[in-house]
Amino acid sequence: MQQRVLVVGRNRKPLMPCSPARARMLLKSGRAAIYRYFPFTIILKDRKGGNVQPVAVKCDPGSETTGMALVAEFGRRGRTVVCAAEIQHRGKQIHAAMLERARLRRSRRNRKTRYRKPRFLNRNPQKCDGCGKNARHGSRYCRHCRAGDGQGVRAKRLPPSLESRVENVVTWVKRLSRYAPVSLVTVEHVKFDMQLLQNPDISGVEYQRGALFGYELREYLLMKFDHKCAYCGGVSGDPVLNIDHVIPRSRGGTDRVSNLAIACRTCNEAKGNRMPEEWLEELKTSARPIDRVRARRFPEVLKKLRQPLQDAAAVNTVRWVIVERLKRLGLTLELGSGGRTKHNRSEQGYPKKHWIDAACAGKSGEHVRLDPDMRILKIEAKGHGKRQRCVTDKYGFPKSHAPAAKSYMGFRTGDLVRAHIPHGKYAGTHIGRIAIRHRPSFRLNGFDVHPKYLVVLQKGDGYEYS
Repeated sequence: MQQRVLVVGRNRKPLMPCSPARARMLLKSGRAAIYRYFPFTIILKDRKGGNVQPVAVKCDPGSETTGMALVAEFGRRGRTVVCAAEIQHRGKQIHAAMLERARLRRSRRNRKTRYRKPRFLNRNPQKCDGCGKNARHGSRYCRHCRAGDGQGVRAKRLPPSLESRVENVVTWVKRLSRYAPVSLVTVEHVKFDMQLLQNPDISGVEYQRGALFGYELREYLLMKFDHKCAYCGGVSGDPVLNIDHVIPRSRGGTDRVSNLAIACRTCNEAKGNRMPEEWLEELKTSARPIDRVRARRFPEVLKKLRQPLQDAAAVNTVRWVIVERLKRLGLTLELGSGGRTKHNRSEQGYPKKHWIDAACAGKSGEHVRLDPDMRILKIEAKGHGKRQRCVTDKYGFPKSHAPAAKSYMGFRTGDLVRAHIPHGKYAGTHIGRIAIRHRPSFRLNGFDVHPKYLVVLQKGDGYEYS
């Protein structure tokens, strides 16, 4: 199954996606033209509108990668994935850049440089009607309350690394809604499913856990250990994976996530109720090949157990913000839990992938047709350049200054271009993203090229595609 081609009418209204074969026929006959390369979209020249079926944008937000899928509900085939993508976030790069900026500013303030004195109570501004803090000049609200609902409710402020994740998801929901007739947005959001009042007599621990209890913790451990046995890495060939207590409960071990690992049934039974150091000593003296693998991997397992939960914390922090931003789009919003996504995917026998999780999210993900080997669009967030004008050395002293202009000869870094080079070592046609210099020599696919050979196919939008 191939990804379908997105289609917009002559009035730029979205129509139903078509097959690649039909798109080639329309382009060859001149009835359509290329509207956008990523995601590949054509525009019809002789049609404005037509009948459309319900299409849903489904999202599986993650800390580093977010899966997205366009699911169309056809009359005969039912729900079918017509387009899928995975977005690679740059939250960790932003976090590292913010730490570097803080380090440079701290060192600058500690030096004996001329610096303005801090302003303190030198103004008498009007108080904000929403929170009581200083309002903006000529406004009743401060800038944080103005960014909320407009009535004095303060908007939740996120650090730039998390704000980038939120904006990536919202941007691509908007973009796909522009090129496909989207009527529903599904987001994997809540940790545990509500009981939906199926059993009015349910109470106590059974109510708190719910029917999908255990899916979230198990899914986190599977992702943490790459869906393989932590001890042998899959060498045993046993497909049954269990949750193992590294320090056995019979020896005082707890149910904390830092004491849990994913182990195949073979390794779980071989370890028994031994303490980690006891089992490691036995593995080092064993001559069996699988025990050598276990002894080599066991220190890495102990190191992974102490990994911080920053990825899980990032997802939990932004999940409500994503929902609030998507509500403003005016589309029907459906929420689903991670446990329900895992249940839907397991029932249909699909492998673990980010875009497949997105397709199986929510109640609408129970019966979805897809090809697990379908080639999907890989999207990597790159940003729109940096605001830093002064480049410093490792000590924080100015080294050079970046030019203020971000474009040169009509090109910007990140533009998708086609280069027709007539002669030389790189003669031929090349397509890729360019990095500009403020002289007629740009960088394309690892070599220099003159701007006169370039034609812009798609303006840079802050993302790199493959």
